Amino acid sequence: MPDPLDRLAAEGLVRLQSGRARTTPRWQATMARAALGLQQSGAPWKDLRLPVVTAMIERFPDATDEEIADLVEAMVAVEEAELAPLWGGAAPR
Repeated sequence: MPDPLDRLAAEGLVRLQSGRARTTPRWQATMARAALGLQQSGAPWKDLRLPVVTAMIERFPDATDEEIADLVEAMVAVEEAELAPLWGGAAPR
């Protein structure tokens, strides 16, 4: 499998800006659908990984478990960096 971050960029889910990966509107919409679905189903989640996993499965339905895990790991790092300023510089785990 290609580098997960390269794959996310090729799919238009992240872009490089000022030397770091940033989420795109396409990813933000996918993530919003995942979070809404979790909220509507009453899923008790507080971990950023759950909506990211849900969004990756929606986006890559034919991916293997290993591929999904690699993509999630890469995207969680991007998301935490994006959200860190909102959380006082450090994303909660």
